[in-house]
Amino acid sequence: MHFTKKSVTVYLISGPLGVGKSTVSKTLASAMNQSVLIEGDLLLHVYRGEAEPPWEERLRLAWLNIAAVTRNFLLNGLDVVIDFVVEDELQWFFDQLSDLDVTLHYVVLHAKPDTLTARLHQRGDAQYIHRSLFLRNKLMASPVNEPFLLDTDGKKPDELAEEIIKNAGFRIQG
Repeated sequence: MHFTKKSVTVYLISGPLGVGKSTVSKTLASAMNQSVLIEGDLLLHVYRGEAEPPWEERLRLAWLNIAAVTRNFLLNGLDVVIDFVVEDELQWFFDQLSDLDVTLHYVVLHAKPDTLTARLHQRGDAQYIHRSLFLRNKLMASPVNEPFLLDTDGKKPDELAEEIIKNAGFRIQG
């Protein structure tokens, strides 16, 4: 059996709660020819029963699963869009894919605090406002993230998806 090797692309979409990661990720995946969407929160919240592992263990396992599932799709010639908050995992994730012919695009979506607060209120998630604003500040202050910041205020999801695809500044070079 002969497989044609094709260069594949990963879009890793990060940002605080309420910034539009899911909407932008879905729009981006739909705009591509053939892709899959990995929603990291689904892999983070798989536990059932009375006792679930501590937060750090759940997060570690979620990232291991995101990397494994991503590799499987890439090895089968599919582009991947990942919707998940990236705090300190970027280099580790990049290293997990370094042996593949893959282009990694990384974007940290952000918005004004008032915008995040309004969005979380609107969707009934006011209890996450403090966490969202904490993450926003942490992600925006990180020197690693500085070249990858994308302001979502006043932009539609399709405009953001197009900018993510076209902006070479969001590519991580190996």
